[in-house]
Amino acid sequence: MITNFKNADGLTPRQLFTKTHKELMKEGERWMKDTSTSCTVVGALIVTIMFAAAFTVPGGNNQETGLPIFLHNNMFKIFILSDSLSLFSSSASVLIFLGLLTSRYSEEDFLKSLPKRMITGLCTLFFSITTMMIAFSTALLIMLRGHSWTVNPVICLASIPVTLFVLMQFHLLVDMFAYTYRSSIFDKRVKPWFYFRSLYNILFR
Repeated sequence: MITNFKNADGLTPRQLFTKTHKELMKEGERWMKDTSTSCTVVGALIVTIMFAAAFTVPGGNNQETGLPIFLHNNMFKIFILSDSLSLFSSSASVLIFLGLLTSRYSEEDFLKSLPKRMITGLCTLFFSITTMMIAFSTALLIMLRGHSWTVNPVICLASIPVTLFVLMQFHLLVDMFAYTYRSSIFDKRVKPWFYFRSLYNILFR
């Protein structure tokens, strides 16, 4: 096979590639560790906030039964559901990014394992931020019923963190999806990804 051929220095194609791309691997490892560290901090903050919010529910608890006052309110059910989803997804993202930090960063890992973990971690972190904003908005709706002039602008502002996260990380996610899940650089099935990415570059860069 061609992969077993050796050049004048006695190196196979893979050995030559590894030798000439050592610095690239170091840069990739440093970038992944820096990104994972930042995302771990964000995820840990969300875990802390959502855990505390689960025990300080809007409206408080009934002094006699200990149950939440708005237990049978539909908006309260949405609050509990979104709070739980945010807590679980942020916990998952923290564990994923911790796994990235402790990875061995071998040459093979950069092909599939590390990009897949990064994609999963970013997606779960995005989901946790989204559900956190939903929990925040529903809590305001519960506590400020009948004051839409106050609640509506705040809910609109709550969408800003989600939008910023998408704008900052969307290009990275598209690139990682395209280069991780395509089977070959000549695979025609990945062309829509690159058309979409080109459109994104035109619009947002």
